[in-house]
Amino acid sequence: MSLVRLNIKGISYSQTQNGAYALILNEVDGDRKLPIVIGAFEAQSIAIALEKEIRPPRPLTHDLFKNFSDRFDIVVKQVIIHKLVDGVFYSSLICERDKIEEIIDARTSDAIALALRFQAPIFTYKNILDKAGIYLKVNPKKEDEEEQDSILVDDLIVEEIEAASAEQEGYKNKSLEELNTLLEEAVNNEDYEMAAQLRDEISKR
Repeated sequence: MSLVRLNIKGISYSQTQNGAYALILNEVDGDRKLPIVIGAFEAQSIAIALEKEIRPPRPLTHDLFKNFSDRFDIVVKQVIIHKLVDGVFYSSLICERDKIEEIIDARTSDAIALALRFQAPIFTYKNILDKAGIYLKVNPKKEDEEEQDSILVDDLIVEEIEAASAEQEGYKNKSLEELNTLLEEAVNNEDYEMAAQLRDEISKR
């Protein structure tokens, strides 16, 4: 079975499961997206890894794993999403130490959080992408059959974008000093979503 490389398109709040998030993976050499439902902690960990400028005051679990691995010369070479059963994705970490390769079973959300920290590529098998992959529609007003069958990923993120935009409007009235104080408080409180919004506003000044 051929492997297909994926990258991370984004994370949004899941509209179907309370307290869960949708991690959207994107086919590198194609247009299909692979949505995976993950928990809030894993979503936060992945978001922090994506936001290079935000560092938590203490290491998160995935950071601890990375530090531990570095100390003992263990490298995560790649992540493979290798199975899909009843809507649940199963993944493996391909690790290497002293030129000996080991395969470790992992939850997909944990595997991706670690892949980001190790800068390891993410893959899935073509048959999984054929089964669970969806197309992101650019123009939702078209009503041909093919487009009616596809799922709108945009709908997953509209409410979150609107909420973030409304909050960012309030930041425009703050001084740079106030924004930096709020940013420090957000990081200390581990509210990394707010920290990312504050960082974006500061960078505009």
